[in-house]
Amino acid sequence: MTRFMPAGALHGAYTPPPDKSISHRAALFGAMSSGPVVVRNYLDAGDTRSTLAAVTAIGARVEERGGGDLVVHGVGLRGPSEAADAIDVGNAGTLLRLLPGWLAGQEGRSWTLDGDESIRRRPVDRVAEPLRRMGARLAARDGRLPPLEVTGSALVGVDHELAVASAQVKSCLLIAGLLAEGRTRVLEPASSRDHTERMLARAGVALERENGAVGVAQVEELALDELVVPGDPSSAAFLVAAACVVPGSRLTVEGVGLNWTRTGFFQIARRMGASIEGDLEPPGAFAAGEPIGCLEVEARPLRGTTVEGAEVPLAIDELPLVALLGAFADGETVVRGAAELRVKESDRIAGVVDGLSGLDADIEATDDGFVVRGSAGLRGGSLESRGDHRLAMLGAVAGLVSPEGVDVVGMDAAAVSYPGFELDLGRLLER
Repeated sequence: MTRFMPAGALHGAYTPPPDKSISHRAALFGAMSSGPVVVRNYLDAGDTRSTLAAVTAIGARVEERGGGDLVVHGVGLRGPSEAADAIDVGNAGTLLRLLPGWLAGQEGRSWTLDGDESIRRRPVDRVAEPLRRMGARLAARDGRLPPLEVTGSALVGVDHELAVASAQVKSCLLIAGLLAEGRTRVLEPASSRDHTERMLARAGVALERENGAVGVAQVEELALDELVVPGDPSSAAFLVAAACVVPGSRLTVEGVGLNWTRTGFFQIARRMGASIEGDLEPPGAFAAGEPIGCLEVEARPLRGTTVEGAEVPLAIDELPLVALLGAFADGETVVRGAAELRVKESDRIAGVVDGLSGLDADIEATDDGFVVRGSAGLRGGSLESRGDHRLAMLGAVAGLVSPEGVDVVGMDAAAVSYPGFELDLGRLLER
């Protein structure tokens, strides 16, 4: 148990850790490449270590050069070897959902993907079922849970229409499409993170992008040489949220990724009255690379807002922070269309509602989100992380603005994505 107490305003400049989503993809696409790929600013955390171990288990070689730089010596798009044992994805949901797309097209070879207790509760049917439509052979516990067995087979491109926008599912299917005969198209009901598409474009893959759908055709190889990972906006969001609610705070966030498919929380916070200055990438923009920039954040009075389903994929990991801002905002804050939160590392809707209710927030769950009625803030108390890194960090930020402080049970979960969170927070707090 770790206790967080009010400790003054946040001040100073801050560089967030490397982006977790892009780090996962950099390692995977490096392993799919035939030549060496230099990756700069790779995140050193539990989840991303699992990805390095996974690509090593199937034949790639990872050369670590220090300072976040590494070289991935890949096996080529069709070169992964069978692993000696089950591939341990740890707690990495991104790895669990993206890797099957690559392995499913490797004829004559098979693998088993497994993970920790939390990952064993995360459904894989949303990638398994569309992959089966392409000819993939997969088997899961109870038909939908890890361990996941993947037996490589010949794939055929098909059109996929996703019921729920998901960057992980989309990415899995596009990766499978690189190995499938014909063309593979994925249509989502709303935009989701586009890091996979940008990396594919950088690798020389011809993308079809039209009317909300993205498509790829079979390719022989990926042409990558270097990838730079920006600062993670999802990690930065926790300190940005703290600077929004702790009176007197002024924070500069440097080197952060400003891809429009990742800055939904910043846009929502601005709508709530938060002072977040910086040039966010315009919605709909696309390039074979990631925009990086700077944000200036200052504490201001907040007002309630409504977050609808189309915004949810662009702020999926930061919606717990919207609940926190809502507790300090004037009026009501409503989040709808976020049922995806129930199948994250934990049921985040239940975790956020139970956690903040225990701190005296006026919040209630709905089937696909939550409603927060603004008040004078939080009293304090105890918050259980449930093994979820984002709930752990939510509790820490809540402690900074709760008169009685907050005891976070399971704070070590934060190391999955942000090992230096407490250190960075301490450096920015006034003493």
